[in-house]
Amino acid sequence: MADCVVSIAEFRAGNFRRVSFEVASEARKLADALNVPLYGIAVGSGVADKAVELGYYGVDKVFVAEDAALENYVPELYVPVVAALIEPLQPAAVLLPASVDGKDLSARLAARLQTGLAQDCIQVECDGGVIKAKRPIFAGKCLAWCEWAEGALPMISCRPNVMDCKAVDATRQAQVEKVAVELPDARSRALGVELDTTGKVELTEAEIIVSGGRGMKAAENFAILEQLAKELGAAVGASRAAVDAGWRPHSDQVGQTGKVVNPNLYIAVGISGAIQHLAGMGSSKYIVAVNKDPEAPIFTKADYGIVEDLFKFIPAFTEEVRKLKSTC
Repeated sequence: MADCVVSIAEFRAGNFRRVSFEVASEARKLADALNVPLYGIAVGSGVADKAVELGYYGVDKVFVAEDAALENYVPELYVPVVAALIEPLQPAAVLLPASVDGKDLSARLAARLQTGLAQDCIQVECDGGVIKAKRPIFAGKCLAWCEWAEGALPMISCRPNVMDCKAVDATRQAQVEKVAVELPDARSRALGVELDTTGKVELTEAEIIVSGGRGMKAAENFAILEQLAKELGAAVGASRAAVDAGWRPHSDQVGQTGKVVNPNLYIAVGISGAIQHLAGMGSSKYIVAVNKDPEAPIFTKADYGIVEDLFKFIPAFTEEVRKLKSTC
């Protein structure tokens, strides 16, 4: 019988990303089902001072590797360090975020530890001691349940904004143990990371997203979506067509070749609903579509559809939101 479940946290710019707490919460359920402790792994610069926060979400003990060279994600450094922390623990399963960095790290770890990886999972279960994970396949058209062969280490990356966070218990702090690890000589290094300091909500962690497509017609027209997003406390996204046209940066792209998002509310404005886009937002809790074409494919996926000229509807809708907020 394995000794524990391991949850790998993602630390960026002095804080854990929200998805780290989602993964820890899901791993806690798995550890309880297996009746084993939950251990966390945190790697970075300055991470030791924050590691106790993982205890709020169910982690019993955190093993920390801290070094200035680990401030930014560099695969040549992170993979051997994280693998060295995992191996002595002999876990029953390893869970980590399916973020941009997490997907890269999980694939490399699975190869290094010679085990199977279920990527971008949306559900994890333990059935009679057997660990299973569910993930979308074929651009979200199907869902597949995965199991591991006997003796194999289940490695599971969890899609951000899908797993429920455990209720925060600030009185429950994790035990923190700093581990001395040997950093290999890397052939590459991160010179720096350009962080968005505008205060915009990160797409993959947003509760509400307002996205625009080809129907926006020009870059300057996204201003009306920015206004709506400001009133809703939302992030602004875009379809591939809008990004290819140069109206929005690639970091705003939602879709199979952009970011996969899972907000509680997704408002698709002037987006036809190509399969590539649906693959990136189809698991949103509620989808609202605004399009003047009643035959647009997006309406087959939407919970609510508005057949109207977006340039008439969005300003009017924004004003109604503003009025509603003023009465609250």
